[in-house]
This record gives sequence, C-alpha cells and structure tokens, in this order.
Amino acid sequence: MKKTGVVRIGISGWTYAPWRGQFYPEDLPQKQELSYAARHFRSIEINGTFYGLQKPDSFGRWRDETPDDFVFAVKGPRFITHVRRLKEIEAPLANFFASGLLRLGPKLGPILWQFPPNMAFDPDRFDTFLSLLPHDHDAAIALSKRHDERLKQAWLKSDGHQPIRHALEIRNDSFRSAAFIDMLRRHKVALVCADTVKWPLLMDITADFIYCRLHGSEQLYVSGYEDEALNIWAERIRAWTGGGEPDNATRVLDPLPRRARGRDVYLYFDNTDKKLRAPIDAGHLAERLADLMPRSHRNAA
Repeated sequence: MKKTGVVRIGISGWTYAPWRGQFYPEDLPQKQELSYAARHFRSIEINGTFYGLQKPDSFGRWRDETPDDFVFAVKGPRFITHVRRLKEIEAPLANFFASGLLRLGPKLGPILWQFPPNMAFDPDRFDTFLSLLPHDHDAAIALSKRHDERLKQAWLKSDGHQPIRHALEIRNDSFRSAAFIDMLRRHKVALVCADTVKWPLLMDITADFIYCRLHGSEQLYVSGYEDEALNIWAERIRAWTGGGEPDNATRVLDPLPRRARGRDVYLYFDNTDKKLRAPIDAGHLAERLADLMPRSHRNAA
C-alpha cells in the first residue's frame, strides 16, 4: 500500500493578548495556554528562540505540557540570520543547539531559519552555513560542545539518535536561482513555501518534507484565508503528502519525480496580528484534511 506523508497544521507562537476570551477561555490561566493550544493543533512554532536564547528548563516544560504526538518547530536566532548575517556564526550556532533544544526529545521538529528581506543570496556564505547545520541529535551534541562562555546553561544530552530537519525562509528575489535550489537539495534542507503579499512564493521541493508559512496574502500577518484559498492549500497538501507536486506550484526548476513514500507537511498560520485568524484558519484547513489527520486531532479546533 502506498504510504502518505504526515500532516501537521499549526500556528506560529501561542501567546497573543487578543486571543484571550476568543480562542483561549477568559478564565484560562496564562501558564496553561500552550497546553490548551497543543490540544487543538499538532504543531506550533516556537517564536521566542528567534529573539534570544532560551533555557533548558523552558524546553523541558514545553515538552511536558504537550501531548505525546505533538511536535514543535523552532525558529533559529535572529542573531545568526539578521545580526551576524551568517558571518562568524560557529559559536552562536553551538550556543543555540546547546541552549536546550534537545531537551524536547522526539518533540523537536524542523528548525526554521528566517532571513531578512534585504539579505540577498550569497552562494559561498549560504553554503558554509548549510554545511554547519547538524542533521541528527548526535551531530547536534557534537556541535553544542563548542559553545562559548556567553551560554550560561548548556544541555548536552539527548533521548536517543533521531534526525533533525531544517527549513530556510527567504525574503529576497535574488533567491529565485537554480544554484540556490540545487544547494538546498544537496544539503537536504527545505525551502519554506511562504504565502505573503511581499516575498517570493516558491514551491520547489528540496528535502523529504514540506514547510509552509501562511502570513496573509493580502495584508501581512493580518488577513485571513477564506474557503477558496483554504481549498487550494488543502489540495496542495494532498499532492505533497502523496509524493507529488501541486499543478499550480510556482517553481524555479522543473518538478521532481513522484516520491513513492510521500512527504511530511508542516504548515503554520502566521496571520496572528489584531484578528483571531491564525487558530480559526488552522482549524478550518485541518477540517478539510480530516482523513489525513489522527483521530485525536479531528475536530479539535
């Protein structure tokens, strides 16, 4: 029987004041927001790691507060992508992996590396960066041991050997490049399919999984997705999980041959500002894919 990929639909972050009394019950303690959201969605992006290093105890708490089949996506630090802009990043990268990511254990999903709009494709710089990324827990521990004194609490152990996936979100048209797509494929790193009014929407498959971020295609971080748009995304997910590619995919290169085992798909709604769109849209998309979702997550949202 043909094997399809795993679908995880979720939201970007979970702490938003306007959601109080809307998505979250008014009387829900704030410290229970993650566990509440994790009962509704199969995955959530951790945003705090983008702004600064977290502590091992935080990762341990997040692991304990979520269901057994839950997975986090973790945003890489902006210090690496936006401040250092991939220059002299060996120690910061080691600090990041030593900060407690591996304490998530089997709940550690893809690591998202988001780059600023004013950062163009530099082949040498990106190839060096991609070469440094660990692709399993053993490699991550080896890298973590090179952390410097700026990291006050290090976590240098793992539950066991398991892979680590990486995804790159680009926001500059210079990345519409065959050389860039080939580079990602060589390093087995996914190109983020980012739906937005501002940045390139590319669907070239470069890894054994798909990573999508829906930021709002009309108004960044705000506008929602109506029935027609959600139907389109549902059909794209079905194509990807079946090992194929959507008919309406925008690519730099030609489509890849169909993959017999299918591909896992991670999709996060990042239209989290002002209106209660992210959890609503995520729930509506999950409903359209109920036959691909575990029974425990059907109709949860």
